[in-house]
Amino acid sequence: MKLRTATLAALIVSFAALALAQAPSSPPVRIRGTISAVSDNSVSIATREGPTVTLALGEKFTVSAVKAAAISDIKPGVFIGTAAEPGAGGALVALEVLIFPENLRGTGEGHYDWDLKPGSSMTNANVSGVVESGGGRDLELTYKDGTAKVHVPPGAPIVMLVPAERADVKAGLPVFAVATRGSDGTLTALRMNVGKYGVAPPM
Repeated sequence: MKLRTATLAALIVSFAALALAQAPSSPPVRIRGTISAVSDNSVSIATREGPTVTLALGEKFTVSAVKAAAISDIKPGVFIGTAAEPGAGGALVALEVLIFPENLRGTGEGHYDWDLKPGSSMTNANVSGVVESGGGRDLELTYKDGTAKVHVPPGAPIVMLVPAERADVKAGLPVFAVATRGSDGTLTALRMNVGKYGVAPPM
């Protein structure tokens, strides 16, 4: 009986360890705001919600900048990311469009929930079709698991992602940052998009 009990206990511990190992890691934390301070190993951001948060900077975190683009730059064959919200009849209406450089094609590919606005989504996909529509553009998007149709209205922010360096992370610049939260609550930056060209990251 003791042997059977010990065996059962060992199995329970093994299954618990397996469950922990397979549990999903903490979701990324998205931070939007203005850089308020920079040090060698951290960045403080005054968030759009009000509080200031501090992010640790790991050795592998990446920096890009956003630069203004035109609606005419959204062409068949380019890879984009677009935050959108439901419009009339369930159609998606773009809140912004980010054009990726070719070397970043495939980044975050897919369609998923987003937090730019309540109920918003993000679609990172290839533009497979473009139709002029009411001063904007109707996009046919194709990603690895499906397709989506998105209307880009006149006035929607359109930007392109361009290379930047750690030295471009400066106080006073608008920023969009993605970070992970450690078990102790510490936020560590994975990547940042900075508005070094006078354009705030709209995503």
